Amino acid sequence: MRHTSGVPTTTPTRLALAVGGPVLAVALAASGCGEDPDPRPAPAPDGPSYAVPEYDNDGELAPGLAALALVPADATTVTVTDFDAARATLGVPELTSADLMSDRRDFWERAARETVLLAEGMLRDDTSELMLDHGFTQDDVDWEAHFTTPDGPGWILSFRPDLDMAGVRRAVEAGVAGLGGAVVDARRHLVTSGAAADGEDTWGDREDVRSLTDPAAAESTFYRSACVPVVDALGPDAGVEDLMAVTKAHDIEILQPVEAFGIGFADGVATARLGVGRTDLFERSAVAEDWPTVGSVGFGDGFTRPVVDPSTGRIGWTVGDPRAAAGLTLTDALPF
Repeated sequence: MRHTSGVPTTTPTRLALAVGGPVLAVALAASGCGEDPDPRPAPAPDGPSYAVPEYDNDGELAPGLAALALVPADATTVTVTDFDAARATLGVPELTSADLMSDRRDFWERAARETVLLAEGMLRDDTSELMLDHGFTQDDVDWEAHFTTPDGPGWILSFRPDLDMAGVRRAVEAGVAGLGGAVVDARRHLVTSGAAADGEDTWGDREDVRSLTDPAAAESTFYRSACVPVVDALGPDAGVEDLMAVTKAHDIEILQPVEAFGIGFADGVATARLGVGRTDLFERSAVAEDWPTVGSVGFGDGFTRPVVDPSTGRIGWTVGDPRAAAGLTLTDALPF
């Protein structure tokens, strides 16, 4: 029952210098990036609007979609981690800070192994102080979002609706657990830092927002406002031979640009949504299968057995290793 990170980056210097000239152009084509897109939402087309409604915690929209009404439009990456969905998946949907410590510890240990968590809970390191002095913990957070904008990172915590927010307000005033300076919205049971103000453009205003996410609940959802540059996707230790291993095996010229994408994780399945009207999904799935492993963990460790659905712009995978899938996502090691 629903209670109603920094992302490392790599520089292109090594690979660009190693590739050089026309091969570098091939690398850029493989990335599907082209020119940097405008991070602002595209104007709404004529006809019905697909924008996310103004945020309210009525439970009608899953957090992976509802949270976007609070994320600034210029955010380049967004993660939404739905701890309530993880609790339901593991059979403890009612778990809160009122439960036994042993039960709560067991949940977090299982969640790390059996679900894909793109956030580990920003309040967890301060559990004892928060519980003793303020009467709540991370176990009272329904979902948590993190995002990166040109002005810096931001985050959103959504607390269960029956929690007394007075203790949360005291913790914010005391600056505990990184909460100092945050904004408390007691009516909607939110605490935010860097969230969009009323009237500002948000990710929820994007024309393509509905095609990038699933309306159903997901344990975690990841969004990116542009494709991943190939030098980031391959990793900092990649060389020209890793790039050529992909370009020799696939006709990368047929790949369409990726202007934005989302990945949802639920019930052992990862679903990437690259937008409707694409003709390159089978080839993109094949490229992903052959993506070279640079380092100890490769794309195939986290994502296995692809299934392509061109009609909806989706590629689905079985999650092989939840920790690997989360780590690959958070470090941009994705072949999009």
